[in-house]
Order: sequence, then structure tokens, then C-alpha cells
Amino acid sequence: MLIREARLCMVALLVTAIAVPVFAQSGESTFKSRCAMCHGADGQATSSMAKSMNIPSVKSPDFKKLTESEMVADTTNGKGKMPAYKGKLADAQIKEVVAYMRTLEK
Repeated sequence: MLIREARLCMVALLVTAIAVPVFAQSGESTFKSRCAMCHGADGQATSSMAKSMNIPSVKSPDFKKLTESEMVADTTNGKGKMPAYKGKLADAQIKEVVAYMRTLEK
């Protein structure tokens, strides 16, 4: 029984190790094609457009304190000058973009 449980744990770890990079890659691709024009390729929001629209950098304290659900809601429904992506991106794509943006915070 212990060997079976150990095997299941190993399979779960392997699936996670494979799935996480794929998940981040999808988010990165969507971010670059849909979000980078305003947020910047690195999420720093340093362009003149980003500054004129008051887009926060992913490294700003205000951005870092947003929860995942707040980021998903803002992306889904739009916020300020940012358009809503509901119907333009699948829910899974929005979650992938949010996960990718979290990697840019570091």
C-alpha cells in the first residue's frame, strides 16, 4: 500500500512539473499578444501610453497587493480605460495571463 501511495505522489509531482511551464507559456503568449501593448512586454508600464493611462507597473505596491481574483475580475470586466476581455479571452486564458503577470512581479 505504501508503495502505491508513493507512486501516486511521484505521478502527481511529474504532472505538476510538466503542467506549470506549459501554463505559464500560454499566459506569456496571450500577454504578449493582448496586454503588452499597454502594460509593456516586461509589465513595467513605462511607455508614454501606459503613463498617460495610469497603468501601474507589476512591481508597484498597488499592483502587488491585488489578489488573483481581483486581477481576474479586472481583466474579465475591464477597469478604468482597460477594456473587458470577457468574450474575447476564455476564462482559462485570463487566469493564465494573471499567473504569468505574477511571474513578472519578481
